[in-house]
Amino acid sequence: MFTKLKKLFEPQDMTVGEPWKNILMFSIPLLIGNIAQQLYSTVDSVVVGHYVGDDALASVGSVLPIINLLLVLFVGISSGVGIMVSQYFGAKAREDLSNTIGTSIVLTALVSVVLMVAAVPQFIHFLLDLLNTPAGDIYNGCANYLTISILGIAGMAFYNIFSGILRGMGDSVSALIYLLIATVINIVLDVWFVAQFHMGVAGVALATVIAQAISSAFCLWKLLHMRDVFDLGKKQFKLTKRYVMQIVKLGLPSGLTQAIFSSAMIVVQSLTNSFGKEFMAANVIVMRVDGFAMMPNFSFGMALTTFTGQNVGAGKFDRVHKGAKQGAIISVSCAVVITGVILIFGKYLMALFTDTASLIDRSVYMMRILAVGYIAMAITQNFSGVMRGAGDTLTPMWMSLCTTVLLRVPLAYGISYFTRTPELPYGRSECIQVSLLITWIMGAILTMVCYKIGRWKKTAAQAAARMERRGAEE
Repeated sequence: MFTKLKKLFEPQDMTVGEPWKNILMFSIPLLIGNIAQQLYSTVDSVVVGHYVGDDALASVGSVLPIINLLLVLFVGISSGVGIMVSQYFGAKAREDLSNTIGTSIVLTALVSVVLMVAAVPQFIHFLLDLLNTPAGDIYNGCANYLTISILGIAGMAFYNIFSGILRGMGDSVSALIYLLIATVINIVLDVWFVAQFHMGVAGVALATVIAQAISSAFCLWKLLHMRDVFDLGKKQFKLTKRYVMQIVKLGLPSGLTQAIFSSAMIVVQSLTNSFGKEFMAANVIVMRVDGFAMMPNFSFGMALTTFTGQNVGAGKFDRVHKGAKQGAIISVSCAVVITGVILIFGKYLMALFTDTASLIDRSVYMMRILAVGYIAMAITQNFSGVMRGAGDTLTPMWMSLCTTVLLRVPLAYGISYFTRTPELPYGRSECIQVSLLITWIMGAILTMVCYKIGRWKKTAAQAAARMERRGAEE
């Protein structure tokens, strides 16, 4: 029993065994972990919604597009490192694996310091003004939440990097355990800071920062005790040009994808804010539920990235194709169930965030527009995960550019413009959800086309050849 339990915390070799079992067993703790991570921001919303009010609820949700935009560099580093780790682990290339991990830690520390400078009041106010953030309590709440989040960004950054490294080696359980511990701490601190000390929005931001720092510390402790898999000493803690360039090459497209998405969200957020406080609060509730609904899709996508990376490193391309098909069946089936839950129990989900009846009804209506889109996103995340694991991060970037910038933003503003009336000077607010639904569906179609064309197969072959050369040199 103890031996089986211990194996859960060890790296998982996904180059052997039935692909669907590898993917599912890896995805389950990953899904639980993603849900726990989503709880950070969700608990913030629930606590301020009930203890402070709807204005505070709108504040917490409105700054998330800005925070996501500031995290693009870490998304790029994490993506590049995760792909490299999975491929080197699959190829059993210990030296390359060790140097990749050491380089990523130094790179993350440098970027964290640079971004913390962005917490200056002038920059914060510039961003909030750019979003047309309503003056008063909402504006002040956004400023407080954003400032504290940026000052504590290192904890969030290092957790994402460290957990990405663990996932690349097939260990999705360790990061889950540490995240669950941090989530409990976050919930306790949220209630304590807000209900007991009446710190408002600043309290939930501070609680999140502290919890994220704790989870990253646990992950680092785990990595320092994995000397049987890789080395992590002074020799590895340096910026080696070859590894930095490879991280940038693989991670830059993913970082740009996140930047494109976050920038588009900021532009759309400006339109969202024009529909008033109630719509802003309802949109925050919808995005919180949306975050949980998306978790299985993201989890299966990340599992496919690790699965593909390890098998590409081992030169087992037949397993990649088999895993992609089996992963698609699992992820789409899960998305169908989630869609049904949203359509049937949507009202009860929204009531977790607020007691205002009109706000609940509006949120339910908005969520029902989006519900079917989660099936489309299951397809997108599954096959995009395969492409990234193979080293083709450019194709998902271009797909994101086309669907988000060229489709989502023009659609949202176009629908808003053509539905304007004297009673609705900014048009119908449904433009936000309808444009998102169309974007998801078109994204799924585009992803399937790109997967069939198969540019990722070329990058996979190149990666496998590189691993073989490195192995011969060593």
